[in-house]
Amino acid sequence: MISISSKVLVSLVLALISHVCLVQGYINTETVVCYTKSCPCFLKRVKCPIQCPSQHPKNPKDKACYLNCNSPICKAECKHKKPNCNGPGAACLDPRFIGGDGIVFYFHGKSNQHFTLLSDRNLHINARFIGLRPAGRQRDFTWIQALGILFDNHTFSVEATKAVKWDDGVDRLKFSYDGEELNLPEGYPSLLRTSPENSGVEVERTSDRNGVLVVLPEVAEISITVVPVTEEDDRVHGYRIPFSDDCFAHLEVQFRFIGVLSPEVEGVLGKTYRPEFVNPAKPGVAMAIVGGEDKYRTSSLLAADCVNCVFSHGSVEL
Repeated sequence: MISISSKVLVSLVLALISHVCLVQGYINTETVVCYTKSCPCFLKRVKCPIQCPSQHPKNPKDKACYLNCNSPICKAECKHKKPNCNGPGAACLDPRFIGGDGIVFYFHGKSNQHFTLLSDRNLHINARFIGLRPAGRQRDFTWIQALGILFDNHTFSVEATKAVKWDDGVDRLKFSYDGEELNLPEGYPSLLRTSPENSGVEVERTSDRNGVLVVLPEVAEISITVVPVTEEDDRVHGYRIPFSDDCFAHLEVQFRFIGVLSPEVEGVLGKTYRPEFVNPAKPGVAMAIVGGEDKYRTSSLLAADCVNCVFSHGSVEL
């Protein structure tokens, strides 16, 4: 009996191996290449896994092939292009951040003001906060409505336009590049790419409407989704939103920084990427709130004039 069982087991293993080889032979997997010179995977050519054979899957709900250029093993992985609100670099909800150190914290800012999320020598990211303050509260409930990005000598902005009533069939994303509005056609996988001499920024839809992946070559990738504050959110958190006027459409985002950030990187989120940073928000605390409004407030969405800003290319006004 033992001999027969062993033979059966060997046969099953061989059959499985043959099946995997056959599948790999029939599935045409793409090759991904890292072009970031400062990363350990520079010019490495890596085949995508059969579980996610393409960087641009036909179904937006499928995982895409992704190469982490900062990884020393240079291995292609499968991941969704939409923001993972539980992953490092995320800023979602009212706003709930996950730092580069993996620690969760909240930064509320103030409604209708701008705050620096990250400021480094060649990259600067601001956020415009929207919100409301119900009677009897000492602070605003806030959400991120727009991002303003400065890099090299360019500017890029993305915002969620106001929606009185949420409709999944209406796109609420608005973009600008160097002061000019960008028109990204609706429908997945619509792609807009500026010319290489203008930094080659890519904006790719990750769904038919209200979802994009923004790529700043050799700098950062930003996954963005527009969502409303729902009546269930309002009931659970006690926002007391007047839904007859506004559903507070806002951005859920996740940042992935491709190049190496400097040890002096600043910002609400940026400072959590410092090698020696000690987060004042303690792990396991239900709602660790971090301050710093006075240090990171800017005069506009595309200004790098906060007290702690370190961006070296000045500011650009639209």
